[in-house]
Amino acid sequence: MSKEQSNIVEYLVCVIGAFAKQFSLTNAKAYQYLRQYKGLDFLTKHYDIEHTQSIEDAVEDITIVCNRHGGALVL
Repeated sequence: MSKEQSNIVEYLVCVIGAFAKQFSLTNAKAYQYLRQYKGLDFLTKHYDIEHTQSIEDAVEDITIVCNRHGGALVL
């Protein structure tokens, strides 16, 4: 695994944990939700921009993305 791939994985784990905490979910449930409603796709695709913002901003962004794809969780 390259250094960039490792950084992306580390970032995703961090954001998933923050998302789980925000919505009182387990990390596994948060991962499933974010995968199903395209939050992880968004973070991966836009990593170059998203990782320069706060984790809270990333959680807000993926919450919006997930809602647009049928997710029901709202900040």
